[in-house]
Amino acid sequence: MNKKTKDRIFKIILHLLVWAFILGLPLYSARRLDLDNRFLLIYYTFTSINGLIFYINYLVLVPKLFFQKKKYRYYLSALALVVCFYFVSGVFNRLLFDDTPGKSPSEQFNRPPDNKRGPGPPRGGFIRGRLPFGNAHLMGYSSSALFIVFFSLGLKVLERQSRIEKLQEEMERAKLNSELAFLKNQISPHFFFNTLNNIYSLIGINADDSQKAVLKLSKLMRYLLYDSEQGNTKLSQETEFMNNYIDLMKLRMSDKVTLSVSFPEKHEDLSIPPLLFVPFIENAFKHGISYREKSFIDISMLAGLDSITFKCVNSKVKKNGDNGTKENPGIGLENVRKRLSLLYPGKHDLKINDSDKSFEVLLFINLA
Repeated sequence: MNKKTKDRIFKIILHLLVWAFILGLPLYSARRLDLDNRFLLIYYTFTSINGLIFYINYLVLVPKLFFQKKKYRYYLSALALVVCFYFVSGVFNRLLFDDTPGKSPSEQFNRPPDNKRGPGPPRGGFIRGRLPFGNAHLMGYSSSALFIVFFSLGLKVLERQSRIEKLQEEMERAKLNSELAFLKNQISPHFFFNTLNNIYSLIGINADDSQKAVLKLSKLMRYLLYDSEQGNTKLSQETEFMNNYIDLMKLRMSDKVTLSVSFPEKHEDLSIPPLLFVPFIENAFKHGISYREKSFIDISMLAGLDSITFKCVNSKVKKNGDNGTKENPGIGLENVRKRLSLLYPGKHDLKINDSDKSFEVLLFINLA
């Protein structure tokens, strides 16, 4: 059963519950107040008329005319509906209230019999401050019928607006998922491209180290191809992935590089999106280490009950052909910016300090 069918069933059940209350309340009142069956007949008759006005407007006129930009035809049709049922209610008025043959409702309820009537207003006028029966019926019916028409119109408009908002939310959610999938797929090839280059450089230098690198890469591929495809991942899995990646990068580091890694050993196993911190680490190894001069990388993470603080600082070294200008950090960091804005709008703080000698990333995420 799809969501649309469930919503329709829920709406039907809600209408039935409302009608059960409306139709059941007078039964309780009649027993409690010792009212006769004529009261119930009058109540159910005019409730049925109001119900017909409600559903004809709610199910036919509003969807077919009002929502189809036929406003004038809708208002004319609604007015015709009200007028039509005015005459129908008038017929029931005569049937329900005219118990005395040959006398109108106004003669029964607004005046005493002619032989007992004393001085007073002419026929059809006010008696004891009460409106004539016909005018009272007109005013009572008009107020209730117009209320029902506008109430059913407002209810249908609100339902339609709610349905439009739900559709927009679904479209936004689908757009978010597609953009996240695109960004994630963009990270993975970029990551493998750099990693394979590192392994290639090790093959001619140290065969044992290259074999270890291939084993590490196979673990990373398993995480990327399977574990990270299940949506969010656990912080412990993401931490293990980052440690494997850092171990892989160590194989090509020289003694001139100072590496400091501090991940929490005991922490809440929070649920986070996969590959959220790896681009920062990848960027540090790509632009922060040198084989000729001293360099450093400092990676740390703190995990609370519902928050994560990640920090990555690396030195900036000059590459061959470097003209002194700041290098573009690549697509990895830009993808992380976009993912954070989509996943944690207003709940994250990303600060990047790019100086001449160091590159620092400080990221705070509120998961609550």
